[in-house]
Amino acid sequence: MYSFKYQIRVRYAETDQMGYSYYGNYAKYYEIGRVETIRSLGFSYKDFEIVWGVMLPVVSMEARYIKPAFYDDLLTIETQIKEMPGKMVTFYCNIYNEKEELINKGVVKLFFVDMETGKRVSAPKILTDNLIPYFE
Repeated sequence: MYSFKYQIRVRYAETDQMGYSYYGNYAKYYEIGRVETIRSLGFSYKDFEIVWGVMLPVVSMEARYIKPAFYDDLLTIETQIKEMPGKMVTFYCNIYNEKEELINKGVVKLFFVDMETGKRVSAPKILTDNLIPYFE
């Protein structure tokens, strides 16, 4: 399993009238977690498209709201890859507040798609090669 943590602060513009981080922001938080997790492996999300010609459309997303986040809270987004990617990659996201309380859980599944043909392909070898040590 590969795991990476990244912190983000809830901005005023992300809160609703109740002072909570708006529920729609969690999809953005999951994306931030995915992008920074990929970056922590030594390359960027942009490399998938520009270097390897692969896009990663989201196939499904689940969210479980446990506690609210508030303006100026420092959140820790923990993103995990629990299974070796094949033609799909699944990111498991846990979001914690400053008290280290779990406030949200999400699961996001993405396919690897060849940008020229539009067909599903396997994960780029560089991704799987970088992940292998975490699954042995």
